[in-house]
Amino acid sequence: MNKVYPSAAEALKDIVADGQTVAVGGFGLCGIPEQLIIALRDSGVKDLTAVSNNAGVDDWGLGLLLQTRQIKKMISSYVGENKEFERQYLAGELELEFTPQGTLAERMRAGGAGIPGFYTKTGVGTIVAEGKEHKDFDGQTYVLERGIVADVALVKAWKADKAGNLVYRKTAQNFNPMAATCGKVTVAEVEEIVEVGELDPDSIDTPAIFVQRVVLNAHPEKRIEQRTVRAQ
Repeated sequence: MNKVYPSAAEALKDIVADGQTVAVGGFGLCGIPEQLIIALRDSGVKDLTAVSNNAGVDDWGLGLLLQTRQIKKMISSYVGENKEFERQYLAGELELEFTPQGTLAERMRAGGAGIPGFYTKTGVGTIVAEGKEHKDFDGQTYVLERGIVADVALVKAWKADKAGNLVYRKTAQNFNPMAATCGKVTVAEVEEIVEVGELDPDSIDTPAIFVQRVVLNAHPEKRIEQRTVRAQ
């Protein structure tokens, strides 16, 4: 089965809608599905709940969707690189469900595995545990976290075959495997597409069963949030 679409816009046009929950891979600007995010912006859908480690920067990544006010709520771990995020949140224009990084990864993994919730010690006694169920195990207090199931997941991989098997590259893997599994429909943006059978089965990180659509972006920008150089 060939899951390759001719463009990011074509891959999204009949699966995105207002009010959806969208899981997006990436860590900072590393491993983000650049063209899929742009296509999501250009689709004009709004009132989105975005699940991602952070919201990019002001002019790239999910920051593009903040500029156009298409995100109404972020479920994220780190929000310190985006001034527009800060402005909208402090002005009461953007909802935020702040989630510890490991907990966020496990919430997506759990949702993809059909696990509705799990207990963790992370966050107990802090603001992130407020309003959540607590339970003691062996004398220790844990907080209940819900698994996340997204309507659509947008992920970035290094290589895919036409069936949708994915291979990630080094740290660009980050949240992408968990995001891929938690989406009801998962779209992968990749740098190279090969024929079915060309990937070493032992090298496949995300099996094709989790991926419905694939788009090629052979020359991603791969921007860096902050570049520090030595003085000449």
